[in-house]
Amino acid sequence: MVSIFNIWKVYIRKFPGIKRKLAIAHIKRKPEDFIEKAAKAALTLSSILALTLFFMVSAFGASIFYAILAFPILFMIFFFFMTHTPDVYIRRRQKEIEKEVLFAGRFILVKIESGVPFMNALSDAANARGVAGKYFKEIVDDINLGTPIETALEAAIDLTPSERFRRVLWQITNSLKTGIDVADTLRGILQQIAQEQVIEIKEYGKKLNSMAMFYMLLGVIVPALGVTLFIIISSFLSIQISFRYLIFAAFLLAFMQFLFISLFKSIRPMVEI
Repeated sequence: MVSIFNIWKVYIRKFPGIKRKLAIAHIKRKPEDFIEKAAKAALTLSSILALTLFFMVSAFGASIFYAILAFPILFMIFFFFMTHTPDVYIRRRQKEIEKEVLFAGRFILVKIESGVPFMNALSDAANARGVAGKYFKEIVDDINLGTPIETALEAAIDLTPSERFRRVLWQITNSLKTGIDVADTLRGILQQIAQEQVIEIKEYGKKLNSMAMFYMLLGVIVPALGVTLFIIISSFLSIQISFRYLIFAAFLLAFMQFLFISLFKSIRPMVEI
């Protein structure tokens, strides 16, 4: 099937890393099919919005040149966002792993220290509850299909979006290759990760204090005093305030609250000790 303007060929040639991104994001599509679907979706959305804009400018008697000019701009914007959807999935997978990497590593460590072979400990971790279990299950499935343990771990290292999980798997792989005790290596890397997470929590506390101060100032005090002063001044000057202005002010306040909530969530460290 011929792609729209063969845009996927140009994109894949300029951005060959899209294949690895799709693998890390667990999007079961070929790069050509993914780019073609993104181009079609971007074309559909940009066409709808451009037609809507065309009818709007026609109704107001404005020049349709703006509607025609908007089409390629809208297409480029939508195509950009569509092709970056793997980054959203990668970020989500990273958060999932980062939250449980310490717990999952300790689970395997306890199993090994109790005398369970490493392969059995890995299988138990794959069957355990939690998000990390499904990532260990992928490694176990590869091993059950005949892939050597070291090769399966190296493939997981290459495709994991979590830097900490990659370090844990890398240390385990090196221990298996060199014959070093996996428990000692795993214990050391887990202690290092735990210390890093404690530091992140302390830094988050410092950021949270300053952010809370800005929130109280810009999100509570300034809007409350501003609206109050505006109502008082408008009553003295006999300025009529229509209901739509109040709705607009409420919308701005709600949008500001949403921004602060999103900001608080974005700076929260991905840890779970």
